[in-house]
Amino acid sequence: MTRIGLIRHGSTAWNKEGRIQGHTDNPLDEEGLQQAAAIAERLSGEQWDYIYSSDLLRARQTAEVIAAKLGLQVAGVIPGIREMNGGLLEGTTEQERVEHWGTEWKSLDLGLESNESGKQRGSKAIEEIAMKHPGHNILIVSHGAILRSSLTGLVPGLDVSVLLKNTSITRIVKGDNGWTCELYNCVKHMEN
Repeated sequence: MTRIGLIRHGSTAWNKEGRIQGHTDNPLDEEGLQQAAAIAERLSGEQWDYIYSSDLLRARQTAEVIAAKLGLQVAGVIPGIREMNGGLLEGTTEQERVEHWGTEWKSLDLGLESNESGKQRGSKAIEEIAMKHPGHNILIVSHGAILRSSLTGLVPGLDVSVLLKNTSITRIVKGDNGWTCELYNCVKHMEN
C-alpha cells in the first residue's frame, strides 16, 4: 500500500488579506512558520519516507521545516503540484475584483486555470510520485486549490467542497482498487 499525506502550505500575508496567490511566489508569514513547525511535530510521531514540494516558496518553506524535523531531505520540487494559475485575479481581494470587474466577475474569462486542467495536472504529478515509491509513505506539500482539484481526479466522488486549511493534512491510500481518502483537511495539530 502506498500512502500519501497531502499538506497545504502554512499561512502567508496574502492569505490573511484574502488575496488570490496563484503562481505569485509569496513567503510564509510568522504564523505560517509556526504552523509548519506544528505539523512537523505532529508528523514526527509517524513514519514518513519521502517529502516532495511544489516549486513555490510558501510550499518549499513548509516542506523544509517538516523535512528538518523528520530528518529527511526534500526529495524533489515538483512544478506539477504548483498552485493553480490565478490569471488576472492574482494579488486581488474580493473587494478589488468587484470594483474592477463588477459583481459578476466569476463569469468572466480572466485567465484562471480551469478545475479540469488542475485536476489533470495535479493528479498526474501525484500518481508519478506514487509510482516512484510504491509501498512507501510520502508527504507532498502543495496548495489548497490544486490539491482539491487533484483529489477529484484521484478519488472520484470525494467531497472536496470544504476549503483546505493552512497546514492541513489529507491522507490518501493506493490499494488494488485505486485511491481512497482516509483523512481530509485535518488540523488537530493546530487545536492546542
